[in-house]
Amino acid sequence: MSIALARTRPVYDLHEVQGALERNRGRSPELDVFYERMLETGAERFVTTPSSIDALDPLFEECPNFDEVLDDLARYLRLAYAGNKAFGGAGVMQILLLGGPGVGKTHFAKRLARAMQTDCELISMNALSAGFVITGSSASWRGAKCGKVAKRLVRGEYANPVIVLDEVEKASGSTQSDPLAALYQLLEPETACAFRDEFIDVDIDASQIFWVLTANSVEGIPHPLLNRMAIYEVPAPTLEQAAAIAQRMYTGLLGELNLAAFDPRLGDVVLDKLAGVSPRDLRKTLLDALGYAVAAGREHVVAADVPIKATPGKGRIGF
Repeated sequence: MSIALARTRPVYDLHEVQGALERNRGRSPELDVFYERMLETGAERFVTTPSSIDALDPLFEECPNFDEVLDDLARYLRLAYAGNKAFGGAGVMQILLLGGPGVGKTHFAKRLARAMQTDCELISMNALSAGFVITGSSASWRGAKCGKVAKRLVRGEYANPVIVLDEVEKASGSTQSDPLAALYQLLEPETACAFRDEFIDVDIDASQIFWVLTANSVEGIPHPLLNRMAIYEVPAPTLEQAAAIAQRMYTGLLGELNLAAFDPRLGDVVLDKLAGVSPRDLRKTLLDALGYAVAAGREHVVAADVPIKATPGKGRIGF
């Protein structure tokens, strides 16, 4: 589905950047270079809007266990069209996806960004102990640099990227550095429009960011943060859904690999075996299965081609 780039939006004030550059000149060469790049690239960034109210429909098939989330997002998209507004900002609720490892939370966020035809930034919050990863660090510090939010908005093409904070319940902090503190401002469009990264020290408009937080549970997530999110419990795919996902991914791989001679359908025995594979491991498993089939001189996959490997330890983030 094509996406119309309907409008642009300034994400910072060029005059403010020029003034900051003049005040800083010579104090921090790295910051000078950053300001100069901001001036060179300009302040305008695209705000993407899906070209149709049906733009999210493919996700209902690709991520069938996310139907509750998609139902709400589809309504927000219709609201955006009804009011001739961008799909994002104050027009949507930022979302928190709850579910065990491997249910597809991170994949869903990436797929949503692709449907919106915008950037996707993944920030793992696992054991993150300092907020500067999000907010940047003061230019007076040794090795200072901007945070990932400002970097994405300044160096990217879009004002409305999807930013994924993965395993947000595992973020840790101290009285000096709370990695979640900046989110209270960033999740409110009224305050996010004047977000100030500590390294850049100029206002950045982060109000159009589409935030997706993921967690295994709400335990450890502050209540004020939960109150700012639409919270969804994401179940693991059913066996039927898992089979449909595997068949769809297999069909896509045949096209990618130019394997037109291969049987377009996977057999029931193969699909039953693939149903036990975590969605995040499914692509590699199918690639391996196709490789075994080719090596055996066959143009179809059999159950013996499907390698089922035990994953040591606890599953990692993602899909």
